[in-house]
Amino acid sequence: MGKFKVVVTDFEYSSLDIEREVLEGIGAELIPAQCRTEDEVLEAVKEADAILNQYAPLSEKIINKLNNCKVIAKYGIGVNTVDIKAATEAGILVCNVSDYCLDEVSDHAFALLIACARKVVKLNAAIKEDRLWDFKQGVPVYRLKNRTLGLVGLGSIPRALVPKAQAFGLKVMAFDPFVSAEVAAALNVELVSLEELCQKSDYLSIHAPLTEQTRGMIKAEHFKLMKNEAFLINTARGPVVDEAALIFALQNGEIAGAGLDVVETEPIAVDHPFLKMDHVILNPHVAWYSVESEQELKRKCAENVAAVLTGYYPPYMVNKEVKPKIALKAKQNLVV
Repeated sequence: MGKFKVVVTDFEYSSLDIEREVLEGIGAELIPAQCRTEDEVLEAVKEADAILNQYAPLSEKIINKLNNCKVIAKYGIGVNTVDIKAATEAGILVCNVSDYCLDEVSDHAFALLIACARKVVKLNAAIKEDRLWDFKQGVPVYRLKNRTLGLVGLGSIPRALVPKAQAFGLKVMAFDPFVSAEVAAALNVELVSLEELCQKSDYLSIHAPLTEQTRGMIKAEHFKLMKNEAFLINTARGPVVDEAALIFALQNGEIAGAGLDVVETEPIAVDHPFLKMDHVILNPHVAWYSVESEQELKRKCAENVAAVLTGYYPPYMVNKEVKPKIALKAKQNLVV
């Protein structure tokens, strides 16, 4: 047995070979689980020195019962499955991998935008399912050049999206209260209010992280401001958008359609209204994925854990305010 127990609460990957390679290098034992409920997580992690987590809930109740845990490392950028406040109070570092899949998600957001704009999925279905070889099945289609892409959030992923959209002649605007006008100007992006963004955008792309402040931030009042020919694109998190309001807007022609890689509850329910809407493109939370991004994520996530367990601050810290509660070295050692 290793001197450290590292529990993987849940994962969708075909193997954990990359994580095992990194962690065996520090004498850690990797213990895989496939937890879905709070009780299953509690049983799996109660003696863990570290936790790797994908989607399983790590609530205050669970965190308060952790006896040995020093670090929780999230597979991904979002940390909405972890009670950050409880972890901080318990002196547990929470880590993510904030710089992976920037190309993948920005590419995917633009792929959904083009698929919506050019009616690619609808026309494909008309041919294959209805045997209709008829361009009129896709009308109206508007030229991309000189139309407006509105970004809700201007972090790393939407910044990667900006030049891709601009190369197609799109004007880019953004709402992000945490980004300076100077940063936006360097990207040739106009910063505006959320209301103005909704009014002027032909394509509204969601890139805000899911927090208590952003949950349901795009709501009925925003859809009413949007153009009837506008599309919503979401590759961030489903609950950032008020889904009931989005359904209403789609059913009542307030917007033209949506390209969604995420929904409020995943996987999507079998009777969900989106499934019957030919103006909604659905993908199964796949925007992050490429062979390269998965490998990068797994290695960096394991390296976060390895750093902490060997006495160093990890490369990616979410709750930096926990630092006064822990004694780690500032410079991470080399993880092989």
